[in-house]
Amino acid sequence: QGAPHAATRLLGLQEFQAARTVKINPDAPQRNARFLTLEARKTLLVPTPRLRTGLFNRIVPPPGATKEVLRKCATSQGVKEYSVPVGLDGKAQVDLVVVGSVAVSEKGWRIGKGEGYADMEYAMMVSMGAVQEDTPVVTIVHDCQVLDIAEELLDDHDLTVDYILTPTRTIQTNCKRPKPQGIISEMLGKIPILKTLRSREKQAGKDVTLQDEHPALANTNRAALSNKKGSDTITTVYVGNLPGSLRVSELKSALREFQVIPVRLNWQGAQHRAFLEYRDKGTADRAVSSLQGLSLGGNTLRVELAKSQRN
Repeated sequence: QGAPHAATRLLGLQEFQAARTVKINPDAPQRNARFLTLEARKTLLVPTPRLRTGLFNRIVPPPGATKEVLRKCATSQGVKEYSVPVGLDGKAQVDLVVVGSVAVSEKGWRIGKGEGYADMEYAMMVSMGAVQEDTPVVTIVHDCQVLDIAEELLDDHDLTVDYILTPTRTIQTNCKRPKPQGIISEMLGKIPILKTLRSREKQAGKDVTLQDEHPALANTNRAALSNKKGSDTITTVYVGNLPGSLRVSELKSALREFQVIPVRLNWQGAQHRAFLEYRDKGTADRAVSSLQGLSLGGNTLRVELAKSQRN
């Protein structure tokens, strides 16, 4: 609601006026932002949905395009019809980034839909050299989406924003929190282009150590776990029948909801299974009873103590 009007606030941003290339996410609420970018004769880059076939599409309106044609170019169908892919060798230089948000704070802390694509796209642009530390990031939301967000909800890979545009306000956040710098390991299996990008970085001699999507889950008590190597205090829970489309973040959300967070999660999505390691057998038993019969992604999970743990 009010998205087209909120997008017109882009025109008042000096950063937008000076930008030659603008990256805007493909969702419907940002449609007018895409139109205004094309109308201003700027280069518009739109991420490929779910990063399936690449990173960006560059929108190329036909010569002499009218406003109506530009409006069509800004739609999801227009993005398909009037675009050319930009590969990793595209040498794109992005001057302004526009992302959607579910919620955002006046401090610039942002929450997306939980899939991590905006964070991933930004991290990939960093790897490509397409954005710099001072490249401004804008989000366009309704006023009711501007909320206080606890900083402990943020991880290192979470993208922050410099400007918030709403139907009634333009908010400059002056956010000092660093933006993402690395690729999230759990996306590698689902997004082939990430493997290509990581391979190129490795060949170029860059550090390709991966950040985990949810460090708080994956790294919790890692030191305590390593101290207990060789002991029999770890109880392992097997989770099977995971659908191929399921993301590890969805399983982690369920673990948080049932308050059965493991000290380590071994995700084996290709084999449709995962292993959860607990130091407390009571928590492991609770995980089995809580998750058994739970449906995720259309599949009913099979949950039990791992074979090595059974009496």
